[in-house]
Amino acid sequence: MGAMTSTDIQTLASGELLHTRDARGVHWLTLNDPTSFNTLGESMLAALQAALDRVARDEDARAVVLGAHGKAFCAGHNLKEMRARPELAYYQKLFAQCTRMMMAIRHLPVPVIARVQGVATAAGCQLVAQCDLAVSVDTARFGVNGIDVGLFCATPSVPLSRNMQPKQAMEMLLTGGFIDAAEAQRRGLVNRVVAADALDAQVQQLVDAIVAKPRVAVQMGKQLFYQQAEMGIEAAYQLAGQTMACNMVHEVAQEGVQAFIDKRNPSWRL
Repeated sequence: MGAMTSTDIQTLASGELLHTRDARGVHWLTLNDPTSFNTLGESMLAALQAALDRVARDEDARAVVLGAHGKAFCAGHNLKEMRARPELAYYQKLFAQCTRMMMAIRHLPVPVIARVQGVATAAGCQLVAQCDLAVSVDTARFGVNGIDVGLFCATPSVPLSRNMQPKQAMEMLLTGGFIDAAEAQRRGLVNRVVAADALDAQVQQLVDAIVAKPRVAVQMGKQLFYQQAEMGIEAAYQLAGQTMACNMVHEVAQEGVQAFIDKRNPSWRL
């Protein structure tokens, strides 16, 4: 699939997940089920997966902003839905569905920015942790509090432990305790914390910075960043060196370096 228009996307998604795309290739996904606090039920997970798959097929996509409507960003899995089917096979399927969606964020060739306007709990906190970047209002709170109902937040622990120090993550997982936005920033869960009236401007600032850079370099960089993090240091350096070499021979880097030498702005086809 080549370029998509905003109209193309709007006709594909509505209801509990809103999906729009601007002329620059920035996709805006908005959880839109405030009465359930935007829980990740089966239908919401399916809608998110379908939207992320559409972004992956958009060759001109540049970034994704993942936000929500209502008081909560996301309250995690839909516990009423889960309690209605106390079957191991069902739970395995549900958590596999959620993992597939989370990994789709990781595998997208463009950065995903969480726009956090309210509380993020359990799988909702996982969703924030899984995004590449996150901007939060100063009144938001974050927790992986499944333990409060006897359910250790095992899948949320995966990205959470990759965002913050292990003991910080483990304390949240074992106690169910919440942290505020300022503490979330100190621990590395979010990048920026702002007042509610500055949230959109801060998100837009990040978006503007990303779309001003060559898509191919951003794509190569995102892929390398996560791959090397799972490797030993020697293998990581080997992969990083190969990635930089491939990046350097690409026309965008050749033009960028020449522009630096010439003391001018690069002329990129972004």
